Amino acid sequence: MLVYVYKSSKKQQTYLYILKKDNFEDVPKQLMDTFGPPAFVMILALKKHERLAQVDIKKLTDELNKNGFYLQLPPPNEDLLKAHKQSQDNKAKESK
Repeated sequence: MLVYVYKSSKKQQTYLYILKKDNFEDVPKQLMDTFGPPAFVMILALKKHERLAQVDIKKLTDELNKNGFYLQLPPPNEDLLKAHKQSQDNKAKESK
């Protein structure tokens, strides 16, 4: 299966996967308005990939077959300060 990947011009690290190049008719208008003008990134042959960096291939293919598109959102921001404080709290508890 070939998929065409586009990045959002409005939202960082947001990508849209579709089955036909430049064919956005399956993507809801409201989503396209939020996504902005799509910028073509690449063509992926899914059979050649066992996994992708931030996308579960099974979920991707299921969504493509069901909806005709897949929207990849950016990963949630990691709260480094919170993680550091938890680490310090754990160290303090272990030393008691």
